[in-house]
Amino acid sequence: MLSTETKLAELVNRLKEFAAANLECVILFGSAARGDFHEGHSDLNVVCILRSLGVEELGRIAPVVKWWRVEQKEPAPLFFTEEELKDAANVFAIEILDMKHGRRVLHGADVVAKIEVPMNLHRLQIEHDLRTTLLKLRQHYLRAPGDAKELAPILRKSFSGVLTLLRHVVIAFGEEPPAAAHDIVARAAALTGSNTAAFGPLLKLRETGEFHGEIVAAYGAYLKALEKTVDALEHHFPKQEWRRVKNAHS
Repeated sequence: MLSTETKLAELVNRLKEFAAANLECVILFGSAARGDFHEGHSDLNVVCILRSLGVEELGRIAPVVKWWRVEQKEPAPLFFTEEELKDAANVFAIEILDMKHGRRVLHGADVVAKIEVPMNLHRLQIEHDLRTTLLKLRQHYLRAPGDAKELAPILRKSFSGVLTLLRHVVIAFGEEPPAAAHDIVARAAALTGSNTAAFGPLLKLRETGEFHGEIVAAYGAYLKALEKTVDALEHHFPKQEWRRVKNAHS
């Protein structure tokens, strides 16, 4: 496998070759841009801005995406036009705020810098995604109650997204989130009153790829911590406040 920097450089070169003048910029975002990247566990998240996104243009860059996704085992880049990315802040508030708070321009202009994120919709997306995660976790448990072999991979997969949501919980409370995963969890738990210890097995699972402990207790504590987080959001930011737009972090 190529090194991280070599992979990114090769991705940009291939995009420039296949997209040619249609390529406006390539931006790395997420843990790799924030300095919390774990080789072998974290993904390289990339957004690309193209002038046109018709089927012909998509067909030209498809081989690059296949190489990145299949050979390099990275998630497919996200593709937008500049205007689409700007308009998407209403529905992808979390993702675009992530880009604003931690990004590295690999090619072209920094189109993310001037995007404004509506923070009332940001808070709403956090709750939506946390509630969706809770529903999925409960459904998974119903299919394999107490089965560590089946449930441990579910915990590992879900925690990647939950860690992002916990970081955004801290942002929703008007604070700058810490960089390290342990610190994010601790601060989000302090703000919401959830149990920091409930995330301990998940943090170890994220770091080592292995689960140790009693799966029923760990799974149950994780669910309760997420429930408490949602409840805190609901009461700290009541429904009548949704129309308030706060631009402190945009």
